[in-house]
Amino acid sequence: MPEFDVVKEFPDDKTAQSSSSNAFSFLMTSFKEKEAWKEADVAENRAFRPTSTSRRKAPFYKVLQGMPIAVDAFKYGAIPGVTAYFLTHAHSDHYTNLSSSWKHGPIYCSEGTANLIIHMLSVDKKWVKPLPMDVPTLIPNTNGVSVTLIEANHCPGSCLFFYEGPQSVDAGDSTFKSKFVGSSRVFRYLHCGDFRASPKHVLHPAVKGKKIDHVYLDTTYLDPKYTFPPQPLVISACADLVKKLVDTGGTPEGSSKMLSWLAPVKGKGKDKQQLKPLIVVGTYSIGKERIVKAIAHAINSKIYCDARKAAILRCQADPELDELLTNDPKESVVHLVPLATIATDRLKIYLERFDGIYDRVIGFRPTGWTYTQAAGTDLSPSVPTILSKTSQSTFSHTDLRLSPKSTPTLQLYGVPYSEHSSFNELTCFAMSFTWFKMIATVNVGSESSRAKMAKWVAKWEAERRKRGQDSMVPHRHPEYW
Repeated sequence: MPEFDVVKEFPDDKTAQSSSSNAFSFLMTSFKEKEAWKEADVAENRAFRPTSTSRRKAPFYKVLQGMPIAVDAFKYGAIPGVTAYFLTHAHSDHYTNLSSSWKHGPIYCSEGTANLIIHMLSVDKKWVKPLPMDVPTLIPNTNGVSVTLIEANHCPGSCLFFYEGPQSVDAGDSTFKSKFVGSSRVFRYLHCGDFRASPKHVLHPAVKGKKIDHVYLDTTYLDPKYTFPPQPLVISACADLVKKLVDTGGTPEGSSKMLSWLAPVKGKGKDKQQLKPLIVVGTYSIGKERIVKAIAHAINSKIYCDARKAAILRCQADPELDELLTNDPKESVVHLVPLATIATDRLKIYLERFDGIYDRVIGFRPTGWTYTQAAGTDLSPSVPTILSKTSQSTFSHTDLRLSPKSTPTLQLYGVPYSEHSSFNELTCFAMSFTWFKMIATVNVGSESSRAKMAKWVAKWEAERRKRGQDSMVPHRHPEYW
C-alpha cells in the first residue's frame, strides 16, 4: 500500500518521531490506505468498458510508488508518467491486452518470457527488452532505478523484480502522491508477481541483508486452508510413484491397495503384460514442467506433446527439456496434455488413440486446488505454530491417492502441487527478511478479503518484532523450509 504522507522509519534510521506523532501518522496512513483501495476498486470495476477516448485507470499497486515503472499492467494502456513496463511472466492474467499492437513503451522481462510473448502474442520485438538474471541493471529513463531479476520458482521465465532507486515522479492514475518524490532517499521494492516462496529468495545476494520498503506479494493462497506440502517433495513423490509402478507392474510397497488395479490387464487375445502404461500429466499453457521432467527422468522416457505445445516449450530456453521432447507419441510413455484432459471421460478417448500400444493410462492432475485440509485443522494458528508445522511437513509417493472415479484402465491422481506460495511458505518468507509494508496483489477485489489478509500481515509484523527484524526462519533445504 502507499506510504502517502508518512514513512515508518527502520530501527537504525536517524530520524525519530515522538510517540504521539507516530500515533497520528498511523491513523492518517490507515485512512489514506483505505481511500486508496476504494480508488482501486473503482479502477477495477468490471462494468467499465474502455473506448478510443477513455482508458481504464491503473490502481495504485500496479505502479511503483514514486517511480515511472508499472508491473503487469498492460490492460491499462499508456499509463501517465510510466516509461518502463515490466512483465513478471507469460500467464494471460498478467499480460492481459498485450498484443501485436502494443506501442506504449518498452517491456522488460526475462529472456524466456520475451521469447514467449513474441511467439504467442506477436509483440513487436522492438518493444521487448529481455534482461539478465541475478545482476542489477540500470533501467533507462527511470531517473536512476536499477532492477535485479530473480527466479520466481513459478512457471518458466517467471521472475521477481528487485528495484532500488529514488522516488522521482508520481506516475500512474492514483490521486495519492508521495512526499518523497525528489528526495535523495533510496527506496527498495520487491515485486513478487506470482511465485513459490523458498529460502533461496531471501538468501539471494540482491535481497539478503536489505531492508525492503514495499513487498508486492502474490497472495493467491494467503489463507490457512492452503498449507500444501513443499513443492520439491511433491515432485519427487510423483516420480517415485511412477517408477515403482512401471518397474513392478503392480502395487508399490506401502501404497494404497487400490494400486493393485495397475496389475497387467488382459484382453482382445493379447497378453498386455508386454504393453506399457501411458503416463499423462496435465499442464497449463506454461507451467508444471518440473513434474513432467522428473517423471521422464525416473523412467528414462522421452516427453511427447502436440506441435503447438512443443513450440511453446522450446521458447523457454531449457536445454534439458528440449532434449527430452519428441514428436512421436509412440516413442514416449510420458505425454503432456492440457489440465482439463485429466478426467476419466477424456482420458478414455485419449487412450483409445493408442490401442495395442498402451494398456492403461495413469493421469496426474497437479494443482494447488487439489489440496484439502484434514478435518479439525486449526484455521487460526499462531505464527510459531505455523513455522513449527512447516518444518515438520513431509510428503512421499504413499501420500498420493487415486481419484474415486478411477477404473482398472484409467487411474487419476490429484496432485497437491502449485506454483504459487502456500500459506505456510508465505509466512516463512515474511518472517525471514526485513520489510516495511506488504502490498497484496491477488484476491484484493473486496474489502472483506483484503481485511482477512491484512490480519495475517499484522500477525507477521507482531511476531517479527518479537524475534528481531533480521531473524530468518531455519530451513531444511535451500528450496523449502
